[in-house]
Amino acid sequence: MTSRWFLLSTLLLCAPAVSHAEDDVAALWDKSCKNCHGPDGRAQTRMGQKESIPDMSRASWQKRESDAELRKVIANGSSHNPKMKAYKDRLTPEQMDALVGYIRTFKAKAKE
Repeated sequence: MTSRWFLLSTLLLCAPAVSHAEDDVAALWDKSCKNCHGPDGRAQTRMGQKESIPDMSRASWQKRESDAELRKVIANGSSHNPKMKAYKDRLTPEQMDALVGYIRTFKAKAKE
């Protein structure tokens, strides 16, 4: 019985941290990425349409782009679009990894 309570209390203590981390990456996306890529990665923004930014929610895009490539573009900017800034001096490696994970959530919303 004691171990069950210990496990439950541990899970409850960890739950706010997970929620907080999700809030942090969403805020980071909103601050750094949303203006061009949109709130959902579909790039349905003025800048997204002007620059022909791809829809990151499309299953084909998600399948084609590896996590390593996404992280590279976040860190170094895009070789296809010079307006995509390099964030290696602005974000920690953990923040860049979190953004890659956040981008992967768009796949669940894809309609393809």
